[in-house]
Amino acid sequence: MTESSHDENIELITYSEVVDVKGFVGNFDVTIRRKPRYVDLAKCTGCGLCTEKCPARVPSEWNLGMGMRKAIYKPFGQAVPNVPVIDKEHCIFFTKGKCKACQKLCPAGAVDFEQEEELVTKKFGAIIVATGFTQFDPSAYGEYGAGKFKDVITGLHLERMLDTSGPTEGHVVRPSDHKEPKNIVFIQCVGSRDESKGRPYCSRICCMYTAKQAILLKDHFPETQSYIFYIDIRAGGKNYEEFVKKAQREYGAIYIRGRVSKIYEKGDKLVVRGVDTLAGKQVEVEADLVVLATAVVPQPDAIELAKILNIPYDQYGFYSEAHPKLQPVESVTKGIFLTGSCQFPKDIPDSVATTGAASIRACEILSKDELILDPKIACVNSDICSGCLNCVEVCPFNAIEPREVDGRVVAQVTPTLCHGCGNCASACRTGAANVEGFTDDQIYAQVASVFEILKKENLLELSE
Repeated sequence: MTESSHDENIELITYSEVVDVKGFVGNFDVTIRRKPRYVDLAKCTGCGLCTEKCPARVPSEWNLGMGMRKAIYKPFGQAVPNVPVIDKEHCIFFTKGKCKACQKLCPAGAVDFEQEEELVTKKFGAIIVATGFTQFDPSAYGEYGAGKFKDVITGLHLERMLDTSGPTEGHVVRPSDHKEPKNIVFIQCVGSRDESKGRPYCSRICCMYTAKQAILLKDHFPETQSYIFYIDIRAGGKNYEEFVKKAQREYGAIYIRGRVSKIYEKGDKLVVRGVDTLAGKQVEVEADLVVLATAVVPQPDAIELAKILNIPYDQYGFYSEAHPKLQPVESVTKGIFLTGSCQFPKDIPDSVATTGAASIRACEILSKDELILDPKIACVNSDICSGCLNCVEVCPFNAIEPREVDGRVVAQVTPTLCHGCGNCASACRTGAANVEGFTDDQIYAQVASVFEILKKENLLELSE
């Protein structure tokens, strides 16, 4: 990230969101809402004095509430740009009208409480969507006690604990009493492969990061014992199966094939009740800590962004590609490409591979002075167009728009957006809309030619 921030060919537009996209491949007009961070990017030196002196403290989103942050903060140490943002909802000046400690102490005079939101429009030749994913809310499983028992956490919570720059500086502790856990139970597929929760798909990454976490726990805390409840182990990658076997054989992780039916408290322990389908019996494990491998789900605003970009999405909210095999990183809107887990759950190697593919496809567009289009696109004869605009309503690609000609409204096709599907031609009442190469006259001529050939070959009666 730091390298990209210093590249003269890369402009980072941070703390912003896309609110509108117009145009077409090679000529997109993107409207961006720049949120006020109340710190001048040009003046701030990143010294951190403002954060150090800020008196307001709130739970840290980056550490999932396991640590605290200030009202003026950076999400994490390596955040780009190296400039903090003021949380307006918790800043004492914005909530009570007093304080301004950060502004008074800033040696560069970078704090500006008068900053306002602004809309900017920029032109782009191609768009790559890489909005990622978020994790499933495990509170939907009441039997697991997420949100009820402090010592039931998610894999992401454990990941933050294992990080030396995390809230516990690399030490894994129980949230309830901050003691080091001895027995840890992992539960796989929390939200994944469960039709009752509307997520029948596999999240693909859970089996591997759980094995990784079991290895790290044993490596750093030798007395720890890991129990992993799973449905199936899906280790479908290079050396993935070997990695899972390593967690079992070398690090003593105990894998139990079966679902967990209930978790309840027993003293300061958590009792995990489930079934071992291989042994054919019920099992109970007393645990100090329970870790839930939650499902990969789309970002909360994924569908809203899809509508802005005019790209389709599936029943779960993941973005749909133009073709799963032949065009795996292209959307149906020309010039807009997909990469990473906004498309479907992917691990790091898959995300890196699709990012490279999407970048190359975008470069193919940007490296040419002219675009070569398929000639089989729709056209509208403005002389006989009635201006009903039925074609505008049925076009799935927003390729048709109204325009005024000689004082009347008619339909106009944008060639770079048209896919030649023919919806407009079938909906046109006057016959003004046609697909090049597939007009009514051409189709009738083809049919007539076929009949002429059948007659000459004396095959007409046979075909009937």
